[in-house]
Amino acid sequence: MLIAGPTAPAQAVTYGTPTIALSASYLSGAVGATGDPVVNVTVGQSGADASALTVSASASSKASVAGTGDVTVTGAGAVRQLAVTARGRGYTNLTVKVAGLGGKSATKTLYYAASAAVQNPADARYLTGSADASAAVDVGGGYAVVADDESNVLRLYDRSRSGAPVKTWDFSSQLGVSKEVDIEGATRIGNTIYWTGSLGNNKDGEYKAPRNTVFTTTVSGSGSGTQLVYGRSYKKLRDDLVAWDQANGNRYGFAAGTADGEAPKQIDGFNVEGLEFAPGSTTTAYLGFRAPLAPAVPGGKALLVPVTNFDQVLASGAKAVFGAGVELDLGGLAVRDIRKNAAGQYLILAGSWAADDNSDPYALYQWDGVAGHAPVKRADLPTTDPGGWEAIAEVPDLTAAGARVQLVTDSGSADLYGDGTEAKDLTHPEWKKARAAWFTLNP
Repeated sequence: MLIAGPTAPAQAVTYGTPTIALSASYLSGAVGATGDPVVNVTVGQSGADASALTVSASASSKASVAGTGDVTVTGAGAVRQLAVTARGRGYTNLTVKVAGLGGKSATKTLYYAASAAVQNPADARYLTGSADASAAVDVGGGYAVVADDESNVLRLYDRSRSGAPVKTWDFSSQLGVSKEVDIEGATRIGNTIYWTGSLGNNKDGEYKAPRNTVFTTTVSGSGSGTQLVYGRSYKKLRDDLVAWDQANGNRYGFAAGTADGEAPKQIDGFNVEGLEFAPGSTTTAYLGFRAPLAPAVPGGKALLVPVTNFDQVLASGAKAVFGAGVELDLGGLAVRDIRKNAAGQYLILAGSWAADDNSDPYALYQWDGVAGHAPVKRADLPTTDPGGWEAIAEVPDLTAAGARVQLVTDSGSADLYGDGTEAKDLTHPEWKKARAAWFTLNP
């Protein structure tokens, strides 16, 4: 007869120190925002299933910006999602903690910044990573490539969501420049996107050669799968414009506006901010000027200059050929962007020529692209702080009732978080952001 011996005692499980990692250490939100970015929190512990770990967050500095009750953690397993609902404008530090088994835990600090509430927050999205958005081109699937006038980086964003770019491209080396091109306008024909610098002096009135640049990129794919490849560039368009204006009696004062010491953003300055092709054409493109107005007096008209061989300027380096200037009554405002849709309907984003124009009016005008035909105002836009309206993401069907258009701000000079720091000077790119907002056009 066999007699069972005593049962061996179960060995105690030894748990390691939990691990915690954040997908970003810096996070930006906005008071009242819809769909602010989230942070992924990845946790683990040796000897334990990740689903048994608890993740929490608490305010460790300024609860008036975001407190413990304003942080939500969702998900299970090794990766959780942490979202913050901003309570007020400013900065705060949040302590993110993973509580493991065996009484062990670990923490990380999340540095959070919240910008102020805006009008119609449900229609606002925030494109992080850069504050100086200056041009946008739709690439399908709700995505757009957005340029920055403080760098040569092009960024691909999901237009429906707040957050970081999906992809980035920096073509500085292919362009042969180490400073910013000051990209201000863009348009697409087929699989080619054309980009233009401002062509003007810098804010101190100094000539900087990289700004006298237009270039192309070739698009493949669409949506989140979009890819860009550098094409060609041309670096004499400003010179061609000045020579053309001089040969035609200096009507627009381009030589004076580009002279040494002349700031670009004044009523008789020189600054390009719009680019779009003429109706039914793949060769003639309109350059839209923020300055000068035409003629250069208060209440003057906005100026477009047609480049009749724009395709060849980029394809072969041909000297630019120009048509007669197109002068448009935009209520004393200048061109900040001009775009058209597949039906040939144009939308012009109009704003001030001034350098500091956050308090000046903005408006949207519909136009048929034909010189001599008057544009029609479709919407007055609210002045915006942070930033100024700078880019049209895509032109809707302008005949449709309730047509809505998404615009993007250049917020580089804005004080986003109330500490007196301009957004372009923020140390952490995750805190830099431009705002995209939807507007309904008037009938």
